[in-house]
Amino acid sequence: MSLHRIHNESNEVYFCTITCYKWLPLIEEANAYHSVYRWFEHLKKDGCMVVGYVIMPNHFHVLLYPTHIGTTLNKMVGECKRFMAYDIIQSLKKQNKFDLLEQLTGGVQPQEKRKGKLHQVFRLSFDARKCLSEKMVWQKLDYIHRNPVSGKWSLVTDFTQYPHSSAGFYELGIASNVEIVHYKDLGKEGVQRSNASTSSNE
Repeated sequence: MSLHRIHNESNEVYFCTITCYKWLPLIEEANAYHSVYRWFEHLKKDGCMVVGYVIMPNHFHVLLYPTHIGTTLNKMVGECKRFMAYDIIQSLKKQNKFDLLEQLTGGVQPQEKRKGKLHQVFRLSFDARKCLSEKMVWQKLDYIHRNPVSGKWSLVTDFTQYPHSSAGFYELGIASNVEIVHYKDLGKEGVQRSNASTSSNE
């Protein structure tokens, strides 16, 4: 689901993915993990809880639980991409990574160039999918937690030891780098309500 679809339902768990332009490892190259954590902390001010996450070198997954409809998920993600893009560009400039910067400049669409945009750091859209049951929430958590050891990735030998993930919180009871709300501790509406709705439709 792209950025063009408005996601404004509260008390629902959303599985979101934000990806770097052309899957370039910009988060790793710019060491921008801290920027993602800063956004997670900012989300609390918007009444949005982080249920789980993993931050990879070129993308990150997060399960979000908005508790009110004052701010759409689209706006929250848009703000994230703007300030993260700024952090990444500034870091790449300090490190003199001009080849990467040139690639990002070439990715800016003509209409955006006319508005003064200089670099394309993230894909224009983001993926967001509402989790319809507690089972689906757990499936998404398991998927993102195993991301660092899946496919081409071999970032750690044990996925519970990956530092930029909520796997340790769920699997080992270890505090995460950001405040996590366990999906079983969410309010009576959200997941539990959706789970009941799914059961009634079976």
